[in-house]
Amino acid sequence: MEGIARRRSGQPHEGLEGRRTLVLVPALDAAETIGRVVADLRRHAPWADIVVIDNASTDGTAERARRAKARVLDLPLRLGRGGAIQAGFRYAREHQYDLVFQVDGDGRHWARRLASLARPILAEEADLVVGSRYLSPRGRRRRGVRVIGTRLLARLMTRMVRQRVTDPMSGFRAAGRRAIELFAREFPQDCPETLALVLMWRRGLRAREVRASTRRRRPAVAPLGLWAGLAYLVKVIPAVLMDRLKAPVGPKGEAV
Repeated sequence: MEGIARRRSGQPHEGLEGRRTLVLVPALDAAETIGRVVADLRRHAPWADIVVIDNASTDGTAERARRAKARVLDLPLRLGRGGAIQAGFRYAREHQYDLVFQVDGDGRHWARRLASLARPILAEEADLVVGSRYLSPRGRRRRGVRVIGTRLLARLMTRMVRQRVTDPMSGFRAAGRRAIELFAREFPQDCPETLALVLMWRRGLRAREVRASTRRRRPAVAPLGLWAGLAYLVKVIPAVLMDRLKAPVGPKGEAV
């Protein structure tokens, strides 16, 4: 299909042969980084197609993504991060992809680590795999108010879903067919990464974390400010607690 990043010659990664694989890159005003992100994906994941979901950017993000030879889904209105990600999963379902990766558009994530996300799905051990920054020794040494807030949220999530969660806000993920179908139908619009894990639990799907480090943010990319980070936590923690009051349901929506 025109606009899809071409697969390079050579053998795909072990276990990915014959599977239709897609990388979703939700992006908002990421013109400074999106070209490097796509180039990194093309270099280290030549077995995958690349789609950038441009969330009504105003800085030329879509044009730079196309210049890098990625397909672009242009959202006519700014839908928020959850809406952009769900648009990507609807595209993946429509085009019958078997495996979908999610990578942020700011260049933090290492494309060469995508295959490690896929392994639990290929082994049928998980429907969704999350790359956690806090499973590595370096990640466990992180400090700061936002890190403390993330760890508090992770403890709450661990108690809620009855398995260890260390990085519920990570945007570095892989989804198999069952998760693709679920997220195309319904996906949290607020606090999407965190509440997507709750949705998985409520629908009886399996999530797992693997270790994943991140790059330092480039100077052109402004990190989430302290107050914005705290505001996010103030919003997401009550949402998780409210969901805790609901009974879990099965894949078809029945109570369990």
